[in-house]
Amino acid sequence: MTGNMSYTQEMNLASRSGYCMPFEERDGEVRLALGYGEQTHPKTGGKFFHHGVDFATNRYLLAAVADGIVSGIGSNSTHGLSLTTRYGKYEVTYAHLARAMAPFGAKVKAGNILAISGNLLHMEVRYDGEEINPIDFLTMLYGNLKMMRQQGHTGMPDFETIEMDIPTDYDDDQDEVEELMLRFYPDYLSEIGRGLYRVPEYTAQSLRNIFSLSAVRNYFYEVIPSLANPLGIGTRAMPIAAKVQNLLISDFLNYLAFRHGVFLSTLGENGKKKT
Repeated sequence: MTGNMSYTQEMNLASRSGYCMPFEERDGEVRLALGYGEQTHPKTGGKFFHHGVDFATNRYLLAAVADGIVSGIGSNSTHGLSLTTRYGKYEVTYAHLARAMAPFGAKVKAGNILAISGNLLHMEVRYDGEEINPIDFLTMLYGNLKMMRQQGHTGMPDFETIEMDIPTDYDDDQDEVEELMLRFYPDYLSEIGRGLYRVPEYTAQSLRNIFSLSAVRNYFYEVIPSLANPLGIGTRAMPIAAKVQNLLISDFLNYLAFRHGVFLSTLGENGKKKT
């Protein structure tokens, strides 16, 4: 690998949960804004050594690439908010983040959401403490993904969910809703955080009522909490979980209509007017 290191087979990353690229390309390709190594500063024109790579990824969901643990979250004047995850001997840092979504010390699997990028993603990689070119690391990841697919595996795993079949009012539109979430969900979270979009009081009050009722009925911590199920919700709470899902999906669709003028294709003109 670049950076005075030669790639050997023992450097291949092992991961029981599979592998995942750091982000899903929205338009089929992502522009490399700045490469690794000796570079010319895009603003000053001066020469400098770039210790990572920069991608043009405005508000992208950033994922864990394999089995790992969040080993650092910090901020500095050069790279802003950053999050580092350790995968075996590798340490991968995402920087210039709009938000960190995983807490320090969290154990993660391939595909778990770690953060939301800002206007670009700065990425650095170290192996056994020594800096390497992130492109070489990503090339290895892509090779592992390709090999898994050739062996009949999908490569990128599904996101973790509670082991329950939870019906919602949007089951018939599931594929379209998921597609819209891939495009707009980072913006939705960001605009809520910055106060540009406010959750309607009805939705907020309904959620408060649901969680109060759940606490009274001892729905929480029925099973041992985990990263995928931090409240320990069991099968008894399925009706409550369904109500929460309905409210959250409804609010996301409300945001799309209000901020972007985007509606489900199955919604008629009367439905749009109601929204």
